[in-house]
Formats: sequence, structure tokens, C-alpha cells
Amino acid sequence: MFEDPAFWALVALILFLALLVYLKVPGQLAGALDKRAEGIKRELDEARRLRDEAQTLLAEYQRKAREAEREAEDIIDQARKEAAAFADEAKRKSEEQVARRTQMAEQKIGQAEAQALLEVRSLSADLAIAAAERILMAKVEGTTAQKLVADAIGEVKARLH
Repeated sequence: MFEDPAFWALVALILFLALLVYLKVPGQLAGALDKRAEGIKRELDEARRLRDEAQTLLAEYQRKAREAEREAEDIIDQARKEAAAFADEAKRKSEEQVARRTQMAEQKIGQAEAQALLEVRSLSADLAIAAAERILMAKVEGTTAQKLVADAIGEVKARLH
């Protein structure tokens, strides 16, 4: 049996295992594995925490994006309302301006008609006076004629003016 190489291999294996137990290699190996497992657990916990934070941030950004979109829609609606109000106001002001200008034009036309009527009356009176003067001059002669003509002219002027 001492000559059998399998026996010596078994003895060497037992001595090797005893040496490993004596040097506390299995405990160190278990401790290293425990440390490694603890490190992996910490990394997993950190990854979960980071994932939760990322999900929280994502949800917050999505909420802010929805709020910004709603706010933009509100701004657009408000701008449309203001534009419509400005358009209505501009239309109303232009209609008022057209009405004022129309009224002013009508007043100017009325004044021009009145002025023309006065000029026609004045011209008619002057022509009537001149005609009456010629007729009276032709029919009546002398100082009596001159006095009648002057009186008639004064009376016609007084009535027409």
C-alpha cells in the first residue's frame, strides 16, 4: 500500500485539505464570497434606488410637459381671443370712422347746397333788380323814375337778403 501511487495521492490530498482547513481557507473563501455577495446586493439596491429616482424624475418631467402643453394651449386660446377682440374693435372703430366721415361729407354737401342756394338767390335778386331798373327806366323818366327805382331796389334788397 505504501508503494501504491493512489495511496500517496490520497495522502497528499488529505494533507492538502488539512492544510487548507488549518490555514482557514474555506472561511476566507466564504468571507470573500459573502463580501462579494454583499457588494452585489449593495449594487442592486443602488441600481433599484437609481431606477426609482429615474422613474420619479421621468414622471415629474412628463407631468411638467403636460402642464407646459396645457399652458401653451391656454396661451394660444388667449391669443386667439385677443386677436378676435382686436379685430372686432378695429372693425367697430373703422365703422365709426366711416360713419363720422359720411356725416361730415353730408354736412359739407348741405352747407354747399345752402351756399349755392344763397348765391342763386342773390344773383336772382341782382338780376331782378337790374331788370326792374331797366323796365322802370324805360317807362318812367326823370327824377320820379330815379326815386321809384331807388326805393324798389332798396325794398327788393331788404326782402331777399
